Amino acid sequence: MLNFNQRIIAPSLLAADWSKLVDECQLAMNSGADWLHLDVMDGHFVNNISFGPKFVNHVRQIVPNAFLDTHLMIERPDRYIHQFIESGSNNITIHVEPNYKIEQTISEIKKSGVTAGIAINPETPIDMVRPYLNQIDILLVMTVKPGFGGQEFMTQETMPKVKEAREIRERNDLSFHIQVDGGICSKTAKISADHGANVLVAGTSTFKAQNMKSAIDEMRKA
Repeated sequence: MLNFNQRIIAPSLLAADWSKLVDECQLAMNSGADWLHLDVMDGHFVNNISFGPKFVNHVRQIVPNAFLDTHLMIERPDRYIHQFIESGSNNITIHVEPNYKIEQTISEIKKSGVTAGIAINPETPIDMVRPYLNQIDILLVMTVKPGFGGQEFMTQETMPKVKEAREIRERNDLSFHIQVDGGICSKTAKISADHGANVLVAGTSTFKAQNMKSAIDEMRKA
């Protein structure tokens, strides 16, 4: 059984300095990161473009033992999951909002031997993911509008969903992490954890911190 009281800190490479990616990845792992989070954007589902499978594979080569948590903010994740799995992802998270065969995609991810997550945007009701909560390993609640880092944490729009997700998990004896992504720092880490989140994705507050180890420690203990 997974320990949902244990906080997992996942620095987001979207906020890293890619001109020194080797140093940034190693710094994150040496500073106590549990996972590395990779935000893949296609310019359609979100209004930004980030990177593709080759970038993920490069990160895998830099940190062979790291848990790579790949978040596909793309219109048709079903077409690309195998490329990202082959690139070295340990988890693939897909969004519930686009129009594609979600259940089949989750099944394909898990058949490939990696874990599967499903994500919802701040405005998306929790009911949209209910049918899949018994099939996934991670529920990602976006706490900002996806696409860009450095945004403010959306407490009122997202924390009730985190709390409800925890209640659904407990009531139905399900087993999935509750992850939050966007505007996470020590203050919002505590708010998120108090509502039921145990996986904290943090970009700006880790890679832009003067001392990443201290920043991660503060989020873990807040």
